[in-house]
Amino acid sequence: MEFTCKESKRLDAAMSEALELPRNQVEKLIKNVGVTVDGKLCTKCSLKLVEGNVVHYEFVEAPQSPSSYEVDFDVPILYEDDDLLVVNKPPFLTVHGAPSVKEATLVDWLQCKGINLSTISGEERHGIVHRIDKETSGALVIAKNNEAHLSLSSQLEDKSMGRYYLAIIDLPLKDDIVVELPIGRSVNNRLKMDVAKRDGRMAKSAFTKLLLSRDSKKELIAAKLFTGRTHQIRVHLQALCRHILGDSLYGFKSQNGTIPRVMLHAYILYLKHPKTGQLLQIHAPLWDDFDAYLTHHFSKDEVNEKITLDSIVNGFKLNDHWLRKDA
Repeated sequence: MEFTCKESKRLDAAMSEALELPRNQVEKLIKNVGVTVDGKLCTKCSLKLVEGNVVHYEFVEAPQSPSSYEVDFDVPILYEDDDLLVVNKPPFLTVHGAPSVKEATLVDWLQCKGINLSTISGEERHGIVHRIDKETSGALVIAKNNEAHLSLSSQLEDKSMGRYYLAIIDLPLKDDIVVELPIGRSVNNRLKMDVAKRDGRMAKSAFTKLLLSRDSKKELIAAKLFTGRTHQIRVHLQALCRHILGDSLYGFKSQNGTIPRVMLHAYILYLKHPKTGQLLQIHAPLWDDFDAYLTHHFSKDEVNEKITLDSIVNGFKLNDHWLRKDA
C-alpha cells in the first residue's frame, strides 16, 4: 500500500494524516514494520518528506518462532474471526515476553497455536493491542493482522473500546465515585506506580458499588477506565485507602495466605469490529478462584444478580452525568 506526499511534512505526520491514525501508532508502524520512501527503507519518524515522495508500507506476517519455554497450558477463546481473537486470560499468565520473564507467555501460546498475529508492536508483542497484569484475569483482544491492530489501537485512543472490571476490595466504598489523579512511576519502588501530581500522566477511573460480603467488611465493585495507565485501578483505589484483595504491592494486608492472587478480573470487553463496525460486547466468565471466593464470602444468588452484563453496563449509565464530566 502506498500514497504520494502532497506537501512538505514529516514522515510520521504525513502517514498519520493519510492513514487517519494517531501519531503514536504510526511511529510503531514505521519503527517495527518498516516503510519505504521512493524505494528506500526508512525507520526514522522525523524524515522530512517533500511533495511527490511516494511512501510505501507493507503489513508483514509475524514469524512463527518457537518459544524457549514449554507451553503446557491452554487459554479459553471467547471470540474469533479472521481479524481478531478475544481470550479469557488466566491469572498468573504473563501477556508477553520481557528480559525478566522466565516462562511461557500468552504470545508464546498464540504462536504455538499457529494463530496469525499483527507485527506492529514488535517481536515480543505480536498481536498485543493492550495488556493486563500477570495476576489479573479476564478479557483480552488480540489483533490477527496489522489493519485490525491499527483500528483497535485507534479505538483505545478515542475510547470506543474498553473494559468493565470486577474487583473485591478490603473496605467498602462510601459511594460510587470517579477518581481523577495523575499516575507516574513510584520514586520509592520501581515496581509500583503512584499518584504523581508533578510529572504523572492524568488518569480517570470510575467505581460503582455492587455487593457487600456477608460480614460487611469486603465489597464487590465494578470499575471502568477512561485512560489506560499501568496499575491504574490499583493506584486509584489505594488513593481512596482501599485495596484489592491479594494486592500486597499496593497495601493489602495478608489474611494468612487465604487470598490466592490479586482479585481483579476484566469482565466485559466492548469494541467495534475493525472491518464491519459492528459493536461487540464480550463477557469473560470468572475464573474458579474468583468464583470460589465470592461463593464463600458473599451471597451467590445476589452476586449472580449484580454481575449480569446489563446490570454492570446500566450501573455506569445511571451515573452518566458524572462519568461524562471531562471524559
